Amino acid sequence: MGTTQLESVPEPKYWHLKTVLSEALDSEFSVGEILPNERDLAARFGVARATLRQALEQLELEGRLQRRRGVGTTVAPPRMGVAVGSEQHTWPGAAGDAWQPVDCTVAVPPPAVADILETDRNEQVHTVRRSRVTHGQPVAAELLYIPDFSVPDLSAIDAPSGAARARAVLRELPRLELEGQDRAVELGSARAEDAKELDRLPGAPVLVVTTRFFAEGRTAAVSVATYRADTCRLTFGDSGGVEIHHDPERRAS
Repeated sequence: MGTTQLESVPEPKYWHLKTVLSEALDSEFSVGEILPNERDLAARFGVARATLRQALEQLELEGRLQRRRGVGTTVAPPRMGVAVGSEQHTWPGAAGDAWQPVDCTVAVPPPAVADILETDRNEQVHTVRRSRVTHGQPVAAELLYIPDFSVPDLSAIDAPSGAARARAVLRELPRLELEGQDRAVELGSARAEDAKELDRLPGAPVLVVTTRFFAEGRTAAVSVATYRADTCRLTFGDSGGVEIHHDPERRAS
């Protein structure tokens, strides 16, 4: 490979470098291939390593690169199609739900979730952890927060913890008539626990989808789902649902 020196450009140097690197990924590297180390890349393009890191971080955010534990930085595959929303309102765990229950505990939720549920910040709720795998690759992890008032008969179920308890909680939810739901999507950074489950590094960019489920005139449950930003491209349809589309022609959103 030849050496490319960057000339003075109006946009930030790292942004111009991102464009040059993106072109190199298309012409010189294949999916899954490991990039040279930062020192060699910085020397090739005649930039400081700090500038290189900014460009690499941007390409990771756009889904062009992946940082993998014990491997390094590799060229990412095209983003996979994973449906997040649907036109019909359904409770988590309904027929056709792609999520798999992993565990269920009783714990105090984050303050922001307690505020959404309108529960006391010290009040414990049922916390269901679920995971989602597409084409053999983990793409999302979810925490589903459900207060006692939404599943009042759960105490009679002999399933203290684990996936069995999670399934029991999900079976109880449909006893309430679902009145509606809404979603919010924001960019975030992977927490250590989610990063491990998603095979990402802590702090890697993720898409956080927060869903509120309404029943009996109040918020009956809150879902916080963390999606790999390098894997998912979110679009909104006319129905208001959220879908993740597979687009091999354009990997960057």
